[in-house]
Amino acid sequence: MNAHVQAPAAPVKTTCPYCGVGCGVLATPDGQGGAAIAGDTAHPANFGRLCSKGSALGETLSLDNRLLHPQVDGARVSWESALGTVAGSLRRIAEEHGPDSVAFYLSGQLLTEDYYVANKLAKGFLGTPHVDTNSRLCMSSAVAAHRRAFGADTVPGCYEDLDEADVIVLVGSNTAWCHPILFRRMVDARAKRGTQLVVIDPRRTQTGEEADLFLGLEPGTDTALFSGLLVHLASTGALDDRFVRDHTTGLEGALERARSIAPTTAATAAATGLAEADVARFFELFARTKRVVTAFSQGVNQSAQGTDKGNAIINCHLATGRIGQPGAGPFSLTGQPNAMGGREVGGLANMLAAHMHFAPEEVDRVRRFWSAPNIITGEGMKAVALFEAIERGKIKALWVMGTNPIVSMPRADRIRESLRSLELYVVSEAVADSDSARATGKKTVLLPALAWGEKDGTVTNSERRISRQRGFLKAPGEARADWQIICDVAKRLGHGAAFAYSGTAAIFREHASLSAFENNGSRDFDLGGVGDMADAAYAATGPLQWPLPKRGKPRARLFADGQFYTFDKRARFVAVQPPALAQAVSETYPLVLNTGRVRDHWHTMTRTGKSQRLSAHRAVPFVEIHPDDAGPLGLKEGDLARVATPHGSATLETMVTEAVRPGNLFAAFHWSAATASDARVGALVRGIPDPVSGQPELKATPAGIAPVPYRNRGFLLTRTDHALPEGWWWARATIAGGSGLQFATQESSRAVALMMRGLFQGHDLAEYADHARGRYRCAVYEAGRLVACLALGPAEARPGWDEAKALFAEPEPEPAARRALLSGRAETASAGPTICACHGVGLDVITGVIAGGAGTVEAVGAACKAGTNCGSCIPEIRKLLPEVLARNAA
Repeated sequence: MNAHVQAPAAPVKTTCPYCGVGCGVLATPDGQGGAAIAGDTAHPANFGRLCSKGSALGETLSLDNRLLHPQVDGARVSWESALGTVAGSLRRIAEEHGPDSVAFYLSGQLLTEDYYVANKLAKGFLGTPHVDTNSRLCMSSAVAAHRRAFGADTVPGCYEDLDEADVIVLVGSNTAWCHPILFRRMVDARAKRGTQLVVIDPRRTQTGEEADLFLGLEPGTDTALFSGLLVHLASTGALDDRFVRDHTTGLEGALERARSIAPTTAATAAATGLAEADVARFFELFARTKRVVTAFSQGVNQSAQGTDKGNAIINCHLATGRIGQPGAGPFSLTGQPNAMGGREVGGLANMLAAHMHFAPEEVDRVRRFWSAPNIITGEGMKAVALFEAIERGKIKALWVMGTNPIVSMPRADRIRESLRSLELYVVSEAVADSDSARATGKKTVLLPALAWGEKDGTVTNSERRISRQRGFLKAPGEARADWQIICDVAKRLGHGAAFAYSGTAAIFREHASLSAFENNGSRDFDLGGVGDMADAAYAATGPLQWPLPKRGKPRARLFADGQFYTFDKRARFVAVQPPALAQAVSETYPLVLNTGRVRDHWHTMTRTGKSQRLSAHRAVPFVEIHPDDAGPLGLKEGDLARVATPHGSATLETMVTEAVRPGNLFAAFHWSAATASDARVGALVRGIPDPVSGQPELKATPAGIAPVPYRNRGFLLTRTDHALPEGWWWARATIAGGSGLQFATQESSRAVALMMRGLFQGHDLAEYADHARGRYRCAVYEAGRLVACLALGPAEARPGWDEAKALFAEPEPEPAARRALLSGRAETASAGPTICACHGVGLDVITGVIAGGAGTVEAVGAACKAGTNCGSCIPEIRKLLPEVLARNAA
């Protein structure tokens, strides 16, 4: 069973399951298990635009590798048996070790309704405070900064501010790749109103390539830069004295601390490693421009000082009164599709529910609303501490929902080992082969959950806008909605009356009603206006932006009136700590490892990895290194290198680039044990948590790097997945017509030829061998159908696979193609490595149209469509223009 089967249907309005932009999607099922995907032109988040990932959603709907049936300890069981095992074990463990021996680890991939019932069960009925989420890894420092400054986790602005700003400052955000639809809005604003883009990042990312001013500061020095800015604003008379006097408190202390960190422009430049002229230009630009949006993301949040970084930014907006105004304010760009929804329901360990925390009156309010018999009264353990508690034996039962912590958490190897000690390990998951689904405890239960396109509920995006995710495919196998699974367990624990929901609309009504319960404007999160929404209205509702009180009007922006959610209604300036990395480099680990994302993949690739388009741009795990560091180590472009830290190592392909600073490395965290032999970057990171937010440091780990010499390199293309021998390095990517492995081995070409004959016994093999030079090629046929092909060569002359992938897409190749598979020389030119994933346009096509006279990005788009959809490939196209034009001129 590898596809949903049902009749074709009309387009369904739903929401993209990737980043926090929250784009509207039109999905039209094709009746064969797939769907045509288009952007929803009526959705205010994207107005019909989709990025490369969103555009390829239709390619990710197959049932390959789906978890379709419940399992206990690897054996298929009935739902009754699986649910009984979960409920019985939870009851026994809570009785023997106390409720706080039970923990839940949730996900920003869950729908709000799923999140709500999980949080309610744990914190109100089981009585465990240990409920956290993978959102701890992406935006909890922003949450903490908001709470310290505003008294609540409130995002003040909206996406329209990006259209109306005169300056947009992007801090620690590769927006062009990670939030491409928002980045196109920013670029559109530059074209329409002259908006200037300032990018602040240790890496010159694709976003940095598009900046009007790029500030490539040293890692961890953001607080110094914004402390210097605050000092500059005060010393040049750029403060909004009236706003500061009437609506804030604490400026004197914050300014005194800022002066101790960065008293002058020159001192700021010295502290950040920037040119003094660039710092001065940024300070002046910010000071003289009223409409400034400062958008920040993981480069700020994923830090042991992430909360201080957020508050240093907010301080500058409070000091100038630039908050809640059109085109002005601090703006946290959320990483996940429903991290905001998780914050709303209380999915973080330091929240209770509905933006309420643990003041006695708040605990009592939630207890009464839920009629909760075991309400918790204080914070639980945050993600890093939670997994460390498993290692110590304090946590005996863990329920993971919709996330893959064995890949994404810091010190992931230790986490994988610690899970073995759990008395109960439950995973609610849509895929069967994620690293976390393959892990085991003493008792392991896998529960098949619905995936995007099957489940129904709501998500909230970065601008507080709630949108519907709607199902348009039938549930496959025995998969169930997460909320149903949780409610079934709750009933078996004796709490059936509190979890007797008729559907997601009923859960949403309760969630909305709790937000309004005894609120009267005292809390920012208020959905009272939709607390009595009927099922039919819920089914048909369009996007909604909170707050939505029962009385009063919705507001796109907050705090323009100077009224905040502190006891005295004043915002707080925060005196931030001097910048310092959590761990210093050493002789053994002399480089700073930064981790992050690539353009076309998402988290651990359980969805994007199914798309050949999305797998083409970055097909192997890689590490970026500056030429000044690569040269002395003997590392060249494409070499394999082992990146090591005190916590683990990974073998990655080298990309030599000046995009990273000397002394720095960058590696993406997407690859798992399912997609690469040795590339779990999470295992390398220590993840020292921010003392306020608990968010771990993922951007600055001391590391070393060294070449890993292999005798031979090559690729193997097959129709179905094949495993390679132990000891080989490999990385797997989906290709047109099957699966592709790029590999490295110490084996000789003769040994590899023998391996192929053993793997494909009974098939017809066409081979080319030059063992004296270490070269070997093989094409495997079954009844005339091409089922596999391999190419091998010395590591320094490894064969490229672009031509072979194009030929492999045809199951029955023509004679010329068969010859090309063995010779390695196609008779027609290939498209080259993918640059534009949306339209499948390769490097060779783009350089060809540039050579043919397309001298601008727009002309390239007109000639071959590259860059005309989401635009996330435009920085790469722009870099190609001078190179190709210069070659032509020569």
